Amino acid sequence: MAAALFRFIGGAARSMIVANVFASFMLLVIMVLGGFILVREKIKKWWIWGYWISPMMYAQNAISVNEMLGHSWDKILNSTASNETLGVQSLKFRGVFTEAKWYWIGFGAMIGFTILFNALFTLALTYLKPYGDSRPSVSEEELKEKHANMKGEVLDGNHLASASNHRSTGINIETDPAIAEDDSALTKRGMILPFVPLSLTFDNMRYSVDMPQEMKAQGVQEDRLELLKGVSGSFRPGVLTALMGVSGAGKTTLMDVLAGRKTGGYIEGDISISGYPKKQETFARVSGYCEQNDIHSPQVTVYESLLFSAWLRLPKDVDSNKRKIFIEEVMELVELKPLRDALVGLPGVNGLSTEQRKRLTIAVELVANPSIIFMDEPTSGLDARAAAIVMRTVRNTVDTGRTVVCTIHQPSIDIFEAFDELFLMKRGGEEIYAGPLGHHSSELIKYFEGIQGVSKIKDGYNPATWMLEVTAVSQEQILGVDFSEMYKKSELFQRNKALIKELSQPAPGSSDLHFPSKYAQSSITQCMACLWKQNLSYWRNPPYNTVRFFFTTIIALLLGTIFWDLGSKVKTTQDLLNAMGSMYAAVLFIGVMNCTSVQPVVAVERTVFYRERAAGMYSAFPYAFGQVVIELPYALGQDILYGVIVYSMIGFEWTAAKFFWYLFFGYFTLLYFTFYGMMAVGMTPNYHIASIVSSAFYSMWNLFSGFIIPRPKVPIWWRWFCWICPVAWTLYGLVVSQFGDMVTPMDDGRTVKVFVEDYFDFKHSWLGLVAAVVVGFTVLFAALFGFAIMKLNFQKR
Repeated sequence: MAAALFRFIGGAARSMIVANVFASFMLLVIMVLGGFILVREKIKKWWIWGYWISPMMYAQNAISVNEMLGHSWDKILNSTASNETLGVQSLKFRGVFTEAKWYWIGFGAMIGFTILFNALFTLALTYLKPYGDSRPSVSEEELKEKHANMKGEVLDGNHLASASNHRSTGINIETDPAIAEDDSALTKRGMILPFVPLSLTFDNMRYSVDMPQEMKAQGVQEDRLELLKGVSGSFRPGVLTALMGVSGAGKTTLMDVLAGRKTGGYIEGDISISGYPKKQETFARVSGYCEQNDIHSPQVTVYESLLFSAWLRLPKDVDSNKRKIFIEEVMELVELKPLRDALVGLPGVNGLSTEQRKRLTIAVELVANPSIIFMDEPTSGLDARAAAIVMRTVRNTVDTGRTVVCTIHQPSIDIFEAFDELFLMKRGGEEIYAGPLGHHSSELIKYFEGIQGVSKIKDGYNPATWMLEVTAVSQEQILGVDFSEMYKKSELFQRNKALIKELSQPAPGSSDLHFPSKYAQSSITQCMACLWKQNLSYWRNPPYNTVRFFFTTIIALLLGTIFWDLGSKVKTTQDLLNAMGSMYAAVLFIGVMNCTSVQPVVAVERTVFYRERAAGMYSAFPYAFGQVVIELPYALGQDILYGVIVYSMIGFEWTAAKFFWYLFFGYFTLLYFTFYGMMAVGMTPNYHIASIVSSAFYSMWNLFSGFIIPRPKVPIWWRWFCWICPVAWTLYGLVVSQFGDMVTPMDDGRTVKVFVEDYFDFKHSWLGLVAAVVVGFTVLFAALFGFAIMKLNFQKR
């Protein structure tokens, strides 16, 4: 029945966050009106229908009748006047039906609800459409093209307006003044901030990882698996280099090694930056890395994404005015001006299209004013037109005099010929060509056609495809050659070695890169920037915050009407348990709702954090600080909203001290549940595992909260858990602050205060300590979240 119910909620909600909150809400209604937290006789007449449609009520009644009418409960106590058995008395005390037929009624109801919820789920799938507008945002270029197509006009095919066109079309730039002028304009783009052009050389690079167990099981003896086998090369300013090879050749591996992005494995070899040995701390400040997956915060705009990156990565001496001008220049360079106020959104769901996200990824790195940029498959997943737009962006970037290296997979002729040089690898991590492409790839074709047995390229055939075909492992076996050995014997290899040697010597009068600190900005600025971004993200996240406030209000009204005016009427022990039930239900359900709804939000932001930390924007503490602090005002608003509604409707005693204690415990409970949800994400590899782990703890906290079984009744070997259960401390604080000092006598002669001490072992004198412990849990979970973000990295590269 439960599986069918939550399946239906998932189908009807159509969003992870909304489904989580709806599910918590449904669970609350079903449980509170299930006849256990609040007994049937005390349910108000306007809510009794909820009792009759709660599936849990039928399950609860069936299982209680089944147990209490059994043989172990059929004793008749001498002390009672009636001849009812102990089981029947227990059932009556808790307001449960005493007829045996309720077992079968409950069983039938469970099957009926299961069929009903599965039918509703089917209807939800059939008739409900996904949220939002499924159309992606359209760039100005596409609009122009569409208008032209509608009017039957022909647009000029300005596909790759770049230096490659000058090369591939054979136009002499010197003799064509219009092109020369256009070219100088291009070179000036994005140049308000000076940068030092840097070359990167690497010699005899080897990278290996521990041998996977699967391969050892197949009889492989070696301890390490070598993924790069002594590759050497150089990347120079103003030169666009393509890093190519078949799948498994080690393109991305080489790029990750050079960029310092590997989190494991063994690296050997020499890497130098303009002749000086590479140091990762300083290198991160002068390099950019555009990952294959375009990871950005979904709730900020394109301009804000660039502003955030520039704010944290440009040096302190760049004032805000200069920074803004530079961002505008970069947006011009990567053609993002028309999209400046567009929300980034989630890939494949809403916001920017794949090609626009690629350009944003490039722009986010460019606003850091790097000298060297690595791009991992900038055209993957794009159609030919979108790929051409992205390549034009890449070309514009190179023409500013930066060193750009791209891994690329089976490009079209147009895209392939936009590159200046090629670094080709074969499977196993060895290089087989490193050198210029030449006009119409002539240099590359000449080199491979010069190898005996290699088939000539057909006219009009894509040189990139031909090159990958003729150098395949199968071709090596047919020809009986080893391309990497042939390359090492070639004149080209000698030329490259000489170039590497030349570039590995520092230029006269130059000095090594040096920065006074690891990060461009101080820790305080990093904290402010992270808080600024989190504030924007939260403010623009209606599924998270609106839903949170909406359901807090609904739950407050729900509990207020269900427990109407029960707060001050404590004539019997059952009355006190009912009042405590309202506190228990609120703490657990609003707390769990906060916990589950914050997890997808933090999971998305953590992926962005991994990229931004690797890029050297900020350390882990400012990120954790921003994520924790932004929750404080939202939780306070939620607490006041809930507290005022419930306190007045349930009718607790109106004294300032009691009211503020109620708000105090409510606030810190919401916070520790939220931070616990964040901590669960921080300590687990992904959101799904986090939700499973946290669910296990909800059950434990529920069981040991002190409501279902009071602490003195818990077996001694489990009692320690009551002392470390946060919910138990919250209930302790709420009950003691409301009832711990009440000396009103109850129907059995004891005062409320005495009953609370005897039954629950809750002492009013402990109120200050309890408050400190609840605050302690909040700080602990927030600190553990920060620690997990700092020390654990689930991104394995």
